[in-house]
Amino acid sequence: MSQVRVLVGTKKGAFVINGDAKRDKWDISGPHFAGWEIYHMKGSAVNPNRIYVSQSSGWFGQIIQRSNDGGKTWEQPGTPAGEAMTTPEGFPKAESNKFVYEGDPGTHQHYDGTARKWEFKRVWHLEPCLTDPDTCFAGVEDAAIFKTTDGGKNWKELPGLREQKGSQWSPGAGGLGLHTILLDPTNPKRIFIAISAAGCFRTDDAGVTWKPINRGLKSNYIPDPNAEIGHCVHRIAQHKAKPNTLYMQKHWDVMRSDDSGDNWHEVSGNLPSDFGFPIDVHAHEPETIYVVPIKSDSEHFPPEGKLRVYRSKTGGNEWEPLTKGLPQENCYVNVLRDAMAVDSLDSCGIYFGTTGGQVYCSANSGDSWTAIARDLPSVLSVEVQTIR
Repeated sequence: MSQVRVLVGTKKGAFVINGDAKRDKWDISGPHFAGWEIYHMKGSAVNPNRIYVSQSSGWFGQIIQRSNDGGKTWEQPGTPAGEAMTTPEGFPKAESNKFVYEGDPGTHQHYDGTARKWEFKRVWHLEPCLTDPDTCFAGVEDAAIFKTTDGGKNWKELPGLREQKGSQWSPGAGGLGLHTILLDPTNPKRIFIAISAAGCFRTDDAGVTWKPINRGLKSNYIPDPNAEIGHCVHRIAQHKAKPNTLYMQKHWDVMRSDDSGDNWHEVSGNLPSDFGFPIDVHAHEPETIYVVPIKSDSEHFPPEGKLRVYRSKTGGNEWEPLTKGLPQENCYVNVLRDAMAVDSLDSCGIYFGTTGGQVYCSANSGDSWTAIARDLPSVLSVEVQTIR
């Protein structure tokens, strides 16, 4: 019988929530790595028991963790058995925690337009390869993409991305992070990424060269609203059956592309606000998409204090609020960019976590919702594994 495993990264640890196909009973384990920020955790598509985790601390730095048994036990790849994983002072020392830019990375722009030296800070997103559990991509801050082919023991930058006017990239409010990596299921050489606040880029040769794919985006808060780079993209999503169709939640505007990002058009339609962070696609319906509108870029909470997921069954423009089971008054949480995911059961499940520590599940494509966890630390990321 199928099972569902929900991987939840929070500001104070990681949680693994297991449920059966009915999705009405859940078992929560954690916190793993208690007290640490878990920016992202994700399992392999070919070996669901292989899970990669980004464990981060502003004081102790970045640690990559890996599980080979579905989250029951963890290890830092490359650390010999029995050897301490940190120095006596608590700092990470394993090779798997070293992310070094190729060559001299130079500088990028800061918020005020001044030049800042490129500096690695943390891993924002981990994306395991679709065909090999030992291969995984990492999106980091300051924005770059790294790759491992040995299960996370060593990481190597794909430096061609920074050649796309990297010196002109500047951070969004949360930092200069590469936060989204999409692997084309029909073309192993094609990868899409998004950076806050540089925009979207695509490679068609497995990461050797890249091109910006931001035509059609308009951002009134930058000097040139139609610039080739500089747009604050919050999240992009695609469906495996239509990999050339991309959906985007931007810093204002919900967008769509039907030509692999070469051109974009707005599909915000009748949303109460077109500002938000996550966007995702139904597992079996490539024209059904989900967003969580937030009031504004300065007020990060739902309009009117009503937590509503909005669904479009037409690929955008026409949206309906999904509210059953969600708080409809005095709710002032946020849902972050990596905090929504879907399962692939026949009745597609939709999941999201909030900055208030709730994790919600809908077992019927959004028609109704149930909290499967409450009072967790603020949720940074949610991923779902469907285990058959």
